[in-house]
Amino acid sequence: MEKEITKIVKLFLKTKFKILIESLEFQSTRKDFEGDITVVLFPLLKIIKMNPIKLGEIIGAELKSKLDIVDNYNIINGFLNLTISSSFYISFLNKINGINKFGHKKSDDKSDLIMVEYSSPNTNKPLHLGHIRNNLLGYSISQILAANGNRVLKTQIINDRGIHICKSMIAWKLFGENKTPNSEKIKGDQFVGQYYVLYNKEYNLQVQKMIRNGKTEEFARANAPIFIQAKDLLKKWEANDTETISLWSKMNNWVYKGFEATYKKLGIDFNSYYYESETYLLGKRIIQEGLSKGIFYSKKDGSVWVDLTSEGLDEKLLLRADGTSVYITQDLGTAYQRYQDQSKISGMVYTVGNEQDYHFKVLFLILKKLGYNWSKRLFHLSYGMVDLPSGKMKSREGTVVDADDLIESMCRSAQIISEENGKVSNIIDSQKLFNQIGLGALKYFILKVDPKKRILFNPKDSFDFNGNTGPFIQYAYARIQSILRNKNIDWSPDYSINIDLKEKEILKQLIIYPEVIKQAGKTFSPALIANFLYDLVKVFNSFYQNISILGERDINLKNFRLVLTKNVGDTIFNSCSLLGIETPERM
Repeated sequence: MEKEITKIVKLFLKTKFKILIESLEFQSTRKDFEGDITVVLFPLLKIIKMNPIKLGEIIGAELKSKLDIVDNYNIINGFLNLTISSSFYISFLNKINGINKFGHKKSDDKSDLIMVEYSSPNTNKPLHLGHIRNNLLGYSISQILAANGNRVLKTQIINDRGIHICKSMIAWKLFGENKTPNSEKIKGDQFVGQYYVLYNKEYNLQVQKMIRNGKTEEFARANAPIFIQAKDLLKKWEANDTETISLWSKMNNWVYKGFEATYKKLGIDFNSYYYESETYLLGKRIIQEGLSKGIFYSKKDGSVWVDLTSEGLDEKLLLRADGTSVYITQDLGTAYQRYQDQSKISGMVYTVGNEQDYHFKVLFLILKKLGYNWSKRLFHLSYGMVDLPSGKMKSREGTVVDADDLIESMCRSAQIISEENGKVSNIIDSQKLFNQIGLGALKYFILKVDPKKRILFNPKDSFDFNGNTGPFIQYAYARIQSILRNKNIDWSPDYSINIDLKEKEILKQLIIYPEVIKQAGKTFSPALIANFLYDLVKVFNSFYQNISILGERDINLKNFRLVLTKNVGDTIFNSCSLLGIETPERM
């Protein structure tokens, strides 16, 4: 529609005013004015010195005479409001009806290949609420990029080595008494996480004791016995000590099984896995290569650094004086390995919280300095943290919201609230439904917020069946399936019928769906999909409450409304799939 209008106006302005324009500015007509689409005249007034009302009149008249789809027009200040004919909307509905995943592009062997990294947990603790936002964002972005016609590889880097891992290991050696997840009947990641908390509890006790004995806090924190033991364990690990490697492998495997169970609950998956323990040595070799080329430099203590002050950043440590690696060491190795494994990658997206913004600026700049051309195709999807009403989460203090506990709580709340609101009836597998509603509430609440913004997570706010929530969307879909159930729709477009304004509102939403997908992929923002869904469901509910569908006596109009309803349902289903949200057939 916009292309047709633009074509007519461009030709008209060229013929009448000898003026060439590249494009027109459009917006939806405000609800308090008559019309469907508005041409913003102000940009034209800068080059055509004319009264805005007069300019609007001559352009409106030209469009009405040349385009059958323009029924009428009016001018408000510098805005030309166009009323679009019912036949245009009927034709659009006929065009999209029956299209599998309208608005989604298909990929082929020549499509861009994009790798999306998300989750990337440490193997010293279970996944928590912050990881949930990371996973939901990464998975949704993967779905959205695929819907834009890209081939997508979902991956993660598992931070399975380092001092933080050794802290859990030394705590288990000291206090574990050979207990296992099986003996304690607990998930492996939660079991290991308890020892990380226990380490920090013991560490703080030792620090306070040393301070009471006259040591400075700085000295105490650097020399607490349990911290020294953890550092020694890290050195043994890097020296490939058999006993240390055996314990490390055993405890990590406990954690991996726990992670997989959580991923399955969340409904997310991965195409590949990378492990810090396998890439940090490659990172060390890259750093040595950069050192030999003069890109990096060594200090007197033997530590290796890169000077980025000329680029507006600081000096960055790459290897410690004792030769042990830091986070960026393995990140260099992992990035290099991925491009070795997938030489045709068009780009890579790192889904990591905004507290790591500086880290990724440094990483990308170092890769560029090393001469890797693919470094310009790396993108950091930075997102805000998740806060609780009680404050910030802290893993080492055990004050995080465990992901498994949260999922279970959301599903339990879904059961209670659904039953209280009478949203469940004659459901054979009610537990499956409660899980769908609970996870739908959680995912939608997280994803409807722009990734860059912090989230204050309050589970109670995510279950309003009449608000901007997952259950509100899911209930609309179930209602549509109820309307369509056992209905054979034999529809041939009747372009003579006049459709209602509420039907137009629905079709206007459907028309913009492909562009919403495009923009969501371009900006890496699932929030655009979520809020599109909310707007679509709102206009459908208004239509449903005010206009008869099954009770309509005119068969052509009835079938038109059924087809319209079906396409709304399909779009809700497809949009929810981009968010990783399941849509129950019955509620």
